[in-house]
Amino acid sequence: MTTSKEFSACVAHYDPDALPVEAAQEIVRQWAMPRTRDVQVERVGLHDALGRVLAEDVVSPIDVPAYDNSAMDGYAFSGEVLSRGGSTVGLSIAGTALAGRPFESTPGADQCVRIMTGALIPPGCDTVVPQELVTREGETIRFSSTAIRAGQNRRLSGEDLAKGKPALLAGRVVRASDLGLLASLGIGEVPVRKRLTVAFFSTGDELRSVGETLSPGSLYDSNRYTLFAMLKRLGVETVDLGIVRDDRASLEKALRRATENADVVISSGGVSVGDADFTRELMNSLGDVAFWKIAMRPGRPLAFGRLWSGERAGTGESALFFGLPGNPVAVMATFYFIVREALLAMSGATRQPLTVIRAIAAEPMKKRAGRTEFQRGISTRDDDGRFRVVTTGPQGSGVLSSMSEANCFLVLEHARGDIDAGDEVEIVPFDGLI
Repeated sequence: MTTSKEFSACVAHYDPDALPVEAAQEIVRQWAMPRTRDVQVERVGLHDALGRVLAEDVVSPIDVPAYDNSAMDGYAFSGEVLSRGGSTVGLSIAGTALAGRPFESTPGADQCVRIMTGALIPPGCDTVVPQELVTREGETIRFSSTAIRAGQNRRLSGEDLAKGKPALLAGRVVRASDLGLLASLGIGEVPVRKRLTVAFFSTGDELRSVGETLSPGSLYDSNRYTLFAMLKRLGVETVDLGIVRDDRASLEKALRRATENADVVISSGGVSVGDADFTRELMNSLGDVAFWKIAMRPGRPLAFGRLWSGERAGTGESALFFGLPGNPVAVMATFYFIVREALLAMSGATRQPLTVIRAIAAEPMKKRAGRTEFQRGISTRDDDGRFRVVTTGPQGSGVLSSMSEANCFLVLEHARGDIDAGDEVEIVPFDGLI
């Protein structure tokens, strides 16, 4: 069996104890394939389809629009009259066509039909002149022959979607606009992939759950709530295993249980330098860990690999494993820049890269070369349309309030040093992410 470490060693700049972020992302990308265990296709109604991953292409059963219709309010007529010569066109009004109430007769060569946006184009008509270009005198209209071209302002049948053509492709995460599109096709149910199952827990004897009384040296566990929210935003099924104590038996039990019941296991805490020796020993005995550290801040201690539920690695059920740091901000940074893409890929979703925007640093920023830094920033947009960004202040990985104050991540590249005010930097907006 080829181990993930052997496989990962083929990636450029592979160093399991100080891996560049780009190399770590590539390793995870190659291992996070769409799951094959217990893959099922479900048919769900539109009200339950938001955020789900389409399992198959959705094919349009009808033409959209279903018939030629007017793109605006105006007057429909045959474009042939425009070729007769003369600077002005005069037409008499034969009737009115409304959306849902068509004019079914064929107007004469010198006639037109008053028509509203979306109404069926009457027989014999192919052009619509907007009402603002027309002078109306009683039941007659006049307009310049150069104001419009034959065929203009007509939406053709099937122009948006042709019958039998894919409307939405497999792998798409269904959005609000997609629900409207599906409804416009008369489709009430769609095939979606079964949700990915992710088990998560926090480790640490010092941790307490919300509602418990804090004793000296203890603190409330915030990471499970953060992980729960981030996982829910990705539309996966979650299994919250709570807080696991710092002993080998408890951790082994939690990992085995998680691996038996989930596609992915995420822990927070317990992978830093100085943690109990049994942590690394247990990971190596139950699984195949590709790397333990990443050259990033915050988030340097991060374990990734595969776990098995059997007595030894390679036996029983398997699941991908992410051992995230214990610091709250590091949990969020590593989740969005390392874990997120893997979960989407395993869910069968097409790749959805994070939105990256160029911005101007509005202040100098300290940065050590040799690691990628994800600082918390506050971006604003100037009158000239350029984004400018400042940090939230102290960038300690335990300052969770900085994530609430910020509206973006500042992404400072691996090889980059200190940033001067006025330098260009990259930001990833929180909008739609956090």
